[in-house]
Amino acid sequence: MKRRKFVKTTALGNAGFPAAPTILTGNHWKGANDRVNVAVIGIHGMGQSHIQSYQKLEDVEVRALCDVDKNLFPAVVKKHYTDKGLRDPKLYQDLRKLYEDKEIDAVSVVIPNHWHALASIWAIQAGKHVSVEKPCCHNIYEGQKLLEAKRKYKVIVQDGAEQRSNPCAISMADYLHSGKLGEVYLAKGMCYKWRDSIGTYPDGPMREDEKFAFTLGSSNYEPPYTREYLKQVDYNIWQGPAPEKPFNRNRFHYNWHWNWDYGNGDMGNQGVHEMDIARWGLNVKLPHKITAVGGHFMFRDAQNTPNSSMTLFEFPNPEGKGDKKKILQFEVRHWITNKEGLSRPVEDNNNNYMTSASNNIGTLFYGSKGYMSKNLNDWQVYMGRDLIPADSGNGIGNHYENFISAIRANDQSLAKADIEDGFYSCALIHLGNIACQLGRSLEFDPASMKFRNDKEADALLTRKYRKPFNIPENI
Repeated sequence: MKRRKFVKTTALGNAGFPAAPTILTGNHWKGANDRVNVAVIGIHGMGQSHIQSYQKLEDVEVRALCDVDKNLFPAVVKKHYTDKGLRDPKLYQDLRKLYEDKEIDAVSVVIPNHWHALASIWAIQAGKHVSVEKPCCHNIYEGQKLLEAKRKYKVIVQDGAEQRSNPCAISMADYLHSGKLGEVYLAKGMCYKWRDSIGTYPDGPMREDEKFAFTLGSSNYEPPYTREYLKQVDYNIWQGPAPEKPFNRNRFHYNWHWNWDYGNGDMGNQGVHEMDIARWGLNVKLPHKITAVGGHFMFRDAQNTPNSSMTLFEFPNPEGKGDKKKILQFEVRHWITNKEGLSRPVEDNNNNYMTSASNNIGTLFYGSKGYMSKNLNDWQVYMGRDLIPADSGNGIGNHYENFISAIRANDQSLAKADIEDGFYSCALIHLGNIACQLGRSLEFDPASMKFRNDKEADALLTRKYRKPFNIPENI
């Protein structure tokens, strides 16, 4: 590989942070056997799955790790490097310093949602190939700028919609688009996932005596965020584009999902996977009308995103019969639920994380000839009024391997979850959340990417950014 040539900017942004590095030339690969050096940004939780998955691939090295929480490094390095006899990775606390490392070819962005687009744009500008976890953007404006960066710079950009790499999902889409189910007019995405209350805590570090409550085997274990612990956390970088607020454990590891400043609720967490499948199967892009109801039920805690919601999206359907529209229905439930449309019984499902006694996660498609039930592992069609079992499909792929293959071939078309598809699916979750926040139906114009005569809704397409963590206007 011809190593990139960088211009390292010396200008300092506000708060003394360096600006993002600028790329002068792209990169090209000599052959399929060249080593790909990957960096994983965000190593708490899902980030470790990325580390393990890349380490299983031939001629791929996870050469660097980056996290604002330096407390995580010793245990992660021991588990994924020292204990495996691998050389230690480079360690970074500031992703901008990582982007200046010419040895790094690609990055996996596995940090909170409010950082996804900015971290990806900076990486793209630095000449790094990018795989960004879902959702690829925290709002629609960010997603548009991310697409702009992808189109300008010649690097591979993959969305975290990992089911796009599964033979199960690929055959599902082929089947539905072939017309074998007739006119597919309705999809129902389900994210019924048991979620406990996150409680309410005062701002600031935990007291020393509080930390013992989290070390006794509790399923809700979290690190002891004492004053000493937080000395190793760069909370300013963690907040990034979000408004500046004092540290609170509900604004940090994982529970950030349930705060609008950083996350997008369960529609943008687990639900975005099913939203992507539903949109893909319906073969639609962006809706003309969105209706949503929902709220934060049962608990009095720090969560401000909905824990239960019902959203309807209307899409044009020029070739359809009757009223000529397609409907995507999406529902989030956080507590007790029933089972809907499982393609096989719970006891036969080998992925209990997705479908179990507590969770029901998947998608239903309704056509003029029957309906399809789709979960992570498989899909099953039931035909006619008697719902006779008919065609089916299954198969799990490797999203990480797909990313590396696209890099080696220098071919964006090989990336199964192209970032443009990722953006359309993420746009749906943002449109649904906006309708839920405003509590009314909205009309959307896909051409202008604005709501129709609705300045209040338009204001929620973006956010106010905290300097120097602005989304670049000039990509």
